[in-house]
Amino acid sequence: MTTSGKTGTTWTQGIVANLIFLGRDLPAPSFEMSPWLDMRMFPLEHVLTQLEEQTHRRFIKTHLPLDGLRFDQRVKYVYVGRDTRDVFMSWWNHYRSFTEGALLSFNTAPGRVGPELPPCPDDIHDYWRTFMTRGWFDGEKEGYPAQSPLHHAQSWWDYRHLTNILFVHYADLLTDFQAEAQRIANFPEIEVPEEVWPTIIRKCTLSEMRAAAPHERLEQLLKGGAEAFFYKGTNNRWKEVLSADELALYDAAAQRVLTPDCRRWLENGKSALC
Repeated sequence: MTTSGKTGTTWTQGIVANLIFLGRDLPAPSFEMSPWLDMRMFPLEHVLTQLEEQTHRRFIKTHLPLDGLRFDQRVKYVYVGRDTRDVFMSWWNHYRSFTEGALLSFNTAPGRVGPELPPCPDDIHDYWRTFMTRGWFDGEKEGYPAQSPLHHAQSWWDYRHLTNILFVHYADLLTDFQAEAQRIANFPEIEVPEEVWPTIIRKCTLSEMRAAAPHERLEQLLKGGAEAFFYKGTNNRWKEVLSADELALYDAAAQRVLTPDCRRWLENGKSALC
């Protein structure tokens, strides 16, 4: 699974886990079975050993754009996209919920690259202007202090013709979950018996995933724990927050980074391709 963050990463991990295990009880939380390889907080050797010991089909998480990834034709990639304005609202809630201990862990991680992650600004409007006009990585001009969700999307969209990349949109998961979950199942050729689907659908609801989350660990990461991590899960909250002038910053960035077809898909999902 590849995402820029706050586009349904953990949700997709839960979907894939429940597809692999056909709705049976999972041996561990889905995001423990599905390690984040490019996260520097855990020794890579430990993560690779964990993967080697797995006997089920492996599914791995990354937040890397395609131009930062060692692409492998033998691997199947599920790219999950979401409107950048919705990404921002979800990221704002996530970022401002980090505990002091979480920020300390990020900033003292061995091999940290770049400056320290600063605390989240208090004002969402001030932060929106920073988010849409300042980059964290070389060559990016938005996303601070994380990567640009626009560049991440375009880097994968440019290779959408490859048969080992599946594009899934967050909005489509919200509006037609079973159809999108079936697409995800078909991609790695997982056969799901019809009678199993109600169980998978139930286990992938926000309330079920929140209940199954490792609460103690999430409370160390976020103020509010699982409630903050699995927040609203909705779209379009930005419409009640951002002004026309503020949205013009997004429009300028989208025109600069995205091709028209990628932008249509990122803002609307599969309906833009009809």
